Amino acid sequence: MNKPPPYFPQSQLSPASDKRYKKFKLIIALASIALILILIGAGFGIYYLINWAVS
Repeated sequence: MNKPPPYFPQSQLSPASDKRYKKFKLIIALASIALILILIGAGFGIYYLINWAVS
C-alpha cells in the first residue's frame, strides 16, 4: 500500500497553439466589452427610473 503518488508531467504533450490563445483573448475582450455595455445600460436605466419616480 506504500506506493508513490502517480507521476503527472509538468509540461504539455503538444506544443502551445497561438490560435488557441488568440481565440481566448478575443473571447475575453468581447466578454469585457459586453459587461461594460451592460453596466452602462443599467446605469442609464437606474438614472431614468429615479428621474421618472421623482417627477
